[in-house]
Amino acid sequence: MKIIGLIPARYQSTRFAGKPIADICGKPMIWWVYQQLIKAKGIEEAFVATDDKRIETVCTQFGINVVMTSDKHPTHLERLYEASTKVEGDFFINVNGDEPLIESHCIEALIPDNSVNPNEFYAANAMMILKDPIDAVDSAKIKIATDVFGNGLYMARSPIPYPKARSNYEFKKFVGVQCFSRKALEFCYNTPRGYLESIEDIDEFRFLENGQHLKFIETNATTLSVDTPKDLDKVRSIIQAKINVGNL
Repeated sequence: MKIIGLIPARYQSTRFAGKPIADICGKPMIWWVYQQLIKAKGIEEAFVATDDKRIETVCTQFGINVVMTSDKHPTHLERLYEASTKVEGDFFINVNGDEPLIESHCIEALIPDNSVNPNEFYAANAMMILKDPIDAVDSAKIKIATDVFGNGLYMARSPIPYPKARSNYEFKKFVGVQCFSRKALEFCYNTPRGYLESIEDIDEFRFLENGQHLKFIETNATTLSVDTPKDLDKVRSIIQAKINVGNL
């Protein structure tokens, strides 16, 4: 079973243009993501999938494998599908390019075991227990509700579930690490954006709105997604502190 790591990266972003190559302690953000991806046990090859020559140039400079994709893809799911047609593999682990603090063990948690057929539809996503209260009202942090089997029921930018009947509960948050079979990516590529996806602007509604299972796997991640320049400042401070004590 061949597991390929993919990091989709585009230069243009509504909140933060040029985010993948933003500097973090002397290295572009995507370099930090790539290093954690290639450390993960089970990942045989890893690539950045981009549509921008500026990102391709930076990847080449830092020795990062890169595959060029179309600039017409509306979401990262379509970009992943195109990359999966250019790189041979059984499963494709997606790590978002704005996750420079992602730990390798969280990536490893998404690698399926031998009971999962790579020729069938399979889609899984990491999640974590939300620890910072401000994240509950941060619309950039996607909250998740699942059924008892770990399959997604709903995702929202607002806090869910609403604590009407009990107060001892936890919010769970989307983590940008995913695993797809090629069949799942092909499904996304051939399925139009739906009603809920267009409202919440959450790509993974492509599965939920069309009756497909999206399995959520809880990890003890401590990652911080870089959605804004303010997030980038926090990540720089965290990484610099690790460098100062010799942990990087």
